[in-house]
Amino acid sequence: MKKITTLVLISLCFLSCKWTDQQVPEDEVSIKTTVSDSTQVNDKDENGCLASAGYVWSKLNKECIKIFTGIPLNPVTQPDNEDETLSAFVLFSEDLHKAEVFLPNETSSIVLTRAAEGKPWVFEDWQLVPWKGYVLKKGAESKFAGDGQMGKRVMGSDTEQ
Repeated sequence: MKKITTLVLISLCFLSCKWTDQQVPEDEVSIKTTVSDSTQVNDKDENGCLASAGYVWSKLNKECIKIFTGIPLNPVTQPDNEDETLSAFVLFSEDLHKAEVFLPNETSSIVLTRAAEGKPWVFEDWQLVPWKGYVLKKGAESKFAGDGQMGKRVMGSDTEQ
């Protein structure tokens, strides 16, 4: 009886297996390839920052950061607008000698330098003036202003530091 039961179980195992040498229709192969290719989206910039997660390259920190972790400066023409996509963001070097400004709708940041403490940070016709927080000017015109309060600091990953 044991031999018959064993033989029946082995037979069922072999019969329940699907043979892998069957031909798959060509249209099914292309669908599977398309689905697997679309899941491997490469959304990194030239520095390896994942743009879809909000990371950009910081020239000062030499790493990927989320710019909204810096000091937000709102447009002077719309001071109460809470739309962060219209704001500029400022990050400072550790010695406060340089300030990196991320402008809205710009792909690259600008780095401003100051000559001495109490002086504005300057690059070409851009100035970052420390006055009631910070004011970012282009030429004589004030473009952005903020109270100087920093957002949450996120660098390298999505964990606060």
